[in-house]
Amino acid sequence: MFKEKILETIKKYNLIQNGDKIIVGLSGGPDSISLINVLDEIRKDKTTELKFDIIATHINHNIREEAKSDEDYVVKYCEERNIEVYVLSIDINKKAKEEKKGTEETGRNARYEFFEEVLIKTKSNKIATAHTANDNAETVLMNIIRGSGTSGLKGIRAIRENKFIRPLIETTREEIEEYCEENNLNPRIDKTNFENDYTRNKTRNILIPIIKEQFNPNIIMTINRLSDIINEENEYLEKLTQQKYKEILIQENIGKQIELDLKLFNQLDIVIKKRLILYTIKILQGSTQGIGKVHIEDIIKLCKNNLGNKYLTPNKNIKILIRNKKIYYIHIN
Repeated sequence: MFKEKILETIKKYNLIQNGDKIIVGLSGGPDSISLINVLDEIRKDKTTELKFDIIATHINHNIREEAKSDEDYVVKYCEERNIEVYVLSIDINKKAKEEKKGTEETGRNARYEFFEEVLIKTKSNKIATAHTANDNAETVLMNIIRGSGTSGLKGIRAIRENKFIRPLIETTREEIEEYCEENNLNPRIDKTNFENDYTRNKTRNILIPIIKEQFNPNIIMTINRLSDIINEENEYLEKLTQQKYKEILIQENIGKQIELDLKLFNQLDIVIKKRLILYTIKILQGSTQGIGKVHIEDIIKLCKNNLGNKYLTPNKNIKILIRNKKIYYIHIN
């Protein structure tokens, strides 16, 4: 049943096509070992009609005492199944201090940098991570607590950039544990997952159990349904935003300057205005990092007041200028 469920997810989101070469992030824990094991099953099953290759990657963060035995477990698992594996050993604590970042952020960045490195080296085209339905529910809850807008309720997408895929995203942790037991996988257990030093661990170990016990025993799937609905509505709004952008676009010079029609912008609904501002900034400079709610509201107010030669600089890279009945998005650096 587990394999069939993963196949349904793969087909539903079109995650894997024939000829794909997939990098699999393999920590050795229950989620990642289930992911690579089921993908190995699927690719060897001739009835599935899916032909693809998998390559494992493992990062030894050298934080826990068990780190080396985790690495050995992963290497042995791959050798027994003739799966190519790439291992990186890195002192994450040292790297975090050097970069003046948290260990969690540093570890995540190191993982994705290694994924990309192996992707290029092996001429692969996709990266599979072992995010589950539980991970998605935890992410949505954390975003609600932080005061996120609807974008935070989207949670973890099954596929991103047509490159990052999450075949386990509709599978619960209970189903994964059962699969590991049935297949004698004996995954490695990261004891730090039970320590409540991080927000995610507190959400997983404290908040969700309370909600399950006192409010809704099916909270994981309930949140995942909410996430699906938000994703569907968000996709519609994204298409509408792109359409309106084309309608009010006067001139586009990516990386330098974008000009929009001020009158047509002011006629738009407030929801589309907010999205269009973010969309335009992303086209101009490649990201919306550093652009918050207050910046968006200030830009809308600037456009509404329609005062010539007035401008805003929401961050050091962008200047928003109103002139000659146009909105100028100017990349400064």
